[in-house]
Amino acid sequence: MQEVMVKTSDITWEPAANYPAGTSWKILDRGTEGEPKAVLLKLAAGFEMSAHSHIYAEHHYVISGEYDSQGERFRAGTYRVIPKHVDHGPFRSTQGAELLVIWAE
Repeated sequence: MQEVMVKTSDITWEPAANYPAGTSWKILDRGTEGEPKAVLLKLAAGFEMSAHSHIYAEHHYVISGEYDSQGERFRAGTYRVIPKHVDHGPFRSTQGAELLVIWAE
């Protein structure tokens, strides 16, 4: 593993691939296949996304705002780990949110 250092202020927000329109991200780290492994994810007000699963565990840390998923509200300061191959969602964010998302083995 190599050290990674990123100044997020030097990265511009860009449309987040495979997310609903209006969702943007700053890619902090990419895996060996070029896929994002760590991102700052910005959910727009009115965000909605269907339930899904991943081949990696997904870590969320809510920086600001909040989102709802599976009957729970995840507010700023909440850390969540979703195991690989576990369905999670649907997701909704009425007012929008900013999250740190990390996909790890």
